[in-house]
Amino acid sequence: MTALIRAATTADVPTIHALLRDYADDGQLLARSTDEIGEHLQRFVVAENNGEVRGCGSLELFSRELGEVRSLAVHPDHHGHGLGQKMVDEIEQMAQELGLTRIIALTYVPGFFRKLGYQIVAMESLPEKVFGVCVTCPKFDHCDEIAMQKTLPTA
Repeated sequence: MTALIRAATTADVPTIHALLRDYADDGQLLARSTDEIGEHLQRFVVAENNGEVRGCGSLELFSRELGEVRSLAVHPDHHGHGLGQKMVDEIEQMAQELGLTRIIALTYVPGFFRKLGYQIVAMESLPEKVFGVCVTCPKFDHCDEIAMQKTLPTA
């Protein structure tokens, strides 16, 4: 499958929302409203195949050094084609261009991120995430996601 990884546009917001909602309904991702997606649209990428959005992901910024791969989702019919990896690669490139030195992911699929060079870290080692985002999460007191981190090469 040949896929184009590109910056998301306003036309992609409904598709991104639907894709994330499906994963949120299954408890695999946190839901994001169309307004929230629109507010952060400049940090979203999509995987497009035959003119259709098949996946999405975004870069969340926490500090001058730290970012997060967030809202990474691939349509179930397109798993196993490398779309997730291609989107993470693009998100990491965005992070490097901004001068970030570390990137994290909170995930239920640590094997995927391990293959991309991420290592498991203690959630407590990420106060920017915990006190910036996690405190408002409904799962705050019983988070079951695995925190992973990767050091980005410097230019």
